Amino acid sequence: MAIAKGPQAFPRAEFLRRLSAVKAEMGRRNIDALIVLDSSNITYLTGYTSLSGYVPQGLVVSMDEEEPTFILRRQDTPAAIHQTFLDRGKIIGYPEALIGNPDKDGFDAVIDYIAEAGLGTGSVGLELSTLSAPSAEKFKRRMPDAKIVDCTRAVAWIRLVKSDLEITVMREAAAIADAAIMRAAEVIQPGVREADAVAEILGTLARGANGKPGTMVSQISLCSSPRTGTSHIAWSEDVFRKGSQINLELAGVRHGYCAAIMRTFSIGTPSERLRRVHDAQAAGLEVALNTVRPGVTCSDVANAFYRTIAQAGYTKESRCGYAHGIGWVEPTASLKDGDMTELKPNMVFHLMLGNWIDEDFGYVISETFRVTDGGVEVLTSAPRKIFEM
Repeated sequence: MAIAKGPQAFPRAEFLRRLSAVKAEMGRRNIDALIVLDSSNITYLTGYTSLSGYVPQGLVVSMDEEEPTFILRRQDTPAAIHQTFLDRGKIIGYPEALIGNPDKDGFDAVIDYIAEAGLGTGSVGLELSTLSAPSAEKFKRRMPDAKIVDCTRAVAWIRLVKSDLEITVMREAAAIADAAIMRAAEVIQPGVREADAVAEILGTLARGANGKPGTMVSQISLCSSPRTGTSHIAWSEDVFRKGSQINLELAGVRHGYCAAIMRTFSIGTPSERLRRVHDAQAAGLEVALNTVRPGVTCSDVANAFYRTIAQAGYTKESRCGYAHGIGWVEPTASLKDGDMTELKPNMVFHLMLGNWIDEDFGYVISETFRVTDGGVEVLTSAPRKIFEM
């Protein structure tokens, strides 16, 4: 019996538009076929979000074919049928015998397809940085007649500028993130177990907002006193106590697209130290957002923040954020000193202003924003304050 496709996040025309941009880049690089291995890039080009990238899989984009071909583990092919726009014949499942096999794996199935499609003697693009050294060597050894070109970030750079449809999905994700922050403000109370509070927050991330459910739960960091000097640990087995500070980072997720937000909470009156840091960083956030417009650089935005908090006597060692979208961090542009990437309309960033000042003290605030034709649209909207419980 044929498997019916599930609801699609984007229309077929949107994916064909993205593929057209990828093929234009392939043409610029004189590439006949591109093997896409990065899971986020596969999501971008097909809509596939199932978590199967822990075993080999690959999406082959050919200049001669309208649709790409997706080679993945056979048990994951139904997910590809449900989630992607691809015709059934473009989804190829390799057998379980290639799992846990010391001699052959799923990449051999990808290479076999390249040979069968007559692409093994041309110029083949490969996302080399996603491969282990033995796997990269396998591609080179088994495709001796191909000219292999490293295309590690070719698709990621195209993803940097979002379509209007992608922006709509990210607005939906941002509304979910805001709802989760507001739920956190309700459940973070003295005597409550951190795990129980997180369960409520995660429930909101799944239930969603404005009738749009979350389609996945991404990382969540909840760092309470005395652990606020940490950045990415999860909740503990402890309970919240009077006088505790809590730093929270989370994201709403819609169809693989994340919209992140960070806020700081205080059970009781915030310390004077926390209040001073908050005032300085909130001011810096506002200045950074006011700097955003087409033509300025990532470095300009970051340095606007750095200069502002320096006036209050603070520094921040880490970057101020990164390109944001599929899979949380998009590895192309960072809001940091020296990144000269120019902002363009419909780029989206997480302006991540976590500042871990000492081993036992840090503070977090952030927004997800979109670059517009004339400035900035802040997608997240939870109050920029220390939430006092």
